[in-house]
Amino acid sequence: MSSYFKLLIFLIGVLPQSVLADVTLNALFTDHMVMQRETKMPIWGWADANENIEIVGSWGEKASVTAGADGVWRTTLKTPKAGGPFQIVITGKNKIVIDDVLSGEVWLCTGQSNMDFALAKFLNDSREPQYQPLVEYIRDEVAHANDNQLRHIEVLQNTSLYEKQTTFKGQWVSAQGEDVKKITATGYFFAKELRKELNVPIGLVECSWGGTRVQPWMSEDTFMADEELKTYFKNNRKEIKKTIEIMEAPEYVDTVYQNKMALWKENGEKGRAPKPTKNPRNDMQLPATLYNGMLNAVIPYAIKGAIWYQGESNAVYMPNAYEQYFTAMIKGWRADWNQGDFPFYWAQLAGCLRANETADKGWATVNDQLRKSLKVPHTGMAVLHDIGEAKDIHPHNKIDAGKRLALLALKNDYGVKVPVSSGPLYKSKTVKNNKIIVSFTEIGSGLMSGKKHLLEKTVPTKEPLKRFEIQDKDGTWHTAEAKIIKKNKVEVWSTTVNNPVNVRYAWTGYPEGANLYNKEGLPTAAFSSEN
Repeated sequence: MSSYFKLLIFLIGVLPQSVLADVTLNALFTDHMVMQRETKMPIWGWADANENIEIVGSWGEKASVTAGADGVWRTTLKTPKAGGPFQIVITGKNKIVIDDVLSGEVWLCTGQSNMDFALAKFLNDSREPQYQPLVEYIRDEVAHANDNQLRHIEVLQNTSLYEKQTTFKGQWVSAQGEDVKKITATGYFFAKELRKELNVPIGLVECSWGGTRVQPWMSEDTFMADEELKTYFKNNRKEIKKTIEIMEAPEYVDTVYQNKMALWKENGEKGRAPKPTKNPRNDMQLPATLYNGMLNAVIPYAIKGAIWYQGESNAVYMPNAYEQYFTAMIKGWRADWNQGDFPFYWAQLAGCLRANETADKGWATVNDQLRKSLKVPHTGMAVLHDIGEAKDIHPHNKIDAGKRLALLALKNDYGVKVPVSSGPLYKSKTVKNNKIIVSFTEIGSGLMSGKKHLLEKTVPTKEPLKRFEIQDKDGTWHTAEAKIIKKNKVEVWSTTVNNPVNVRYAWTGYPEGANLYNKEGLPTAAFSSEN
């Protein structure tokens, strides 16, 4: 028998089996996963067209589905009460067994670097010695963490200009040993509070990227649903298309990069070397690119809610429009998840010295835009300006950041009795002669002048209120005096302003000395009464 004939017989024998596609699953459905308890959990993957697939949970629930003509399949599986470990078995032409599955509470953790940075990022010495105790605290936390029921999975950073990614490479890890270092620090301390109060497994699905704006996290559909946002998106895409055509042409030469490199060499190669011009296909800042490349890969995994820590990059990019984009993003995510108006909580940015006045005012503006975004139902905001670090945009006190975010979830979503879940929020102003009376909500048992030191509880002080300003009729802002006159009201004035128009508080990137708290120790949110 000729070697050619032998090869032909071999191929005939193996080819029908080799073209059969194994049943596969989205990366979320792997060993050690945490599923949202007592719900109908979407579960999805890929198989041969029209392949029948059966899913069985060891707690007694099952589901079946037939893959579509494109090989995509999706169904739902009822999840049990909190507990585990359970097992999920998926059977088609092959069999997949998912072991060590827990049922509990799942939260999406997203945003830029202050969400992105894992615990490992906070183990180095602090830039300012007064914050070194926070480093020591986190080092001790990492060294002794041993919680197999606090788990985390991260979507790898990925841009996609046009195509929506449907899965990713990742694995679930628990808060034990070296793996704890991989967990988002903000998310970890948020989850730790939930674990303490609820005593159920907590799963964190992280989807974040340092330095990113809000626009890349929005879907194209969200942009298209609003005329103003649509115009922004289409103009951006038009520019991108031209740039891509230029850069991907055979004769393209990156002259901008070459010129920068030549100048850098002339100057003795001081500082960082220039980088080649980035192809828009790889630009993390372009609208919808991170929604396509990262977030879409975890939709519609069953979640309880989301926590968001972002806005630093928008302080120097369209800060006055942040509320418009951010609120549209929240509504878009909720529509895509199809799990109702799930809870969405975020951080008002921590204090940090900015490089110039534009960046400084942009920081304050984004903080106020975050406050205004609370008009969206089932949202909440943790105020962090009092736990920032002047010289570090990534402050170490993620402990209080996580706790304050957790207060919102515990009160609003889990029925835990907490005295107050938010710092005081601006409600309204009344001008009386040369003074402005400011009313607040979320006051707990009342307003106070307070001071917080590192991880210690806020203590009341007799110091006068600081960081208030009032605006005169010509639009000029003046440093103002202020005092608490009622449980929920503050009187603000300046001897140089006879007819005040507006009032603002903590209106800077680093509002050192801002000291208005509620008596439960939570700081007042930065705000301006201007429309």
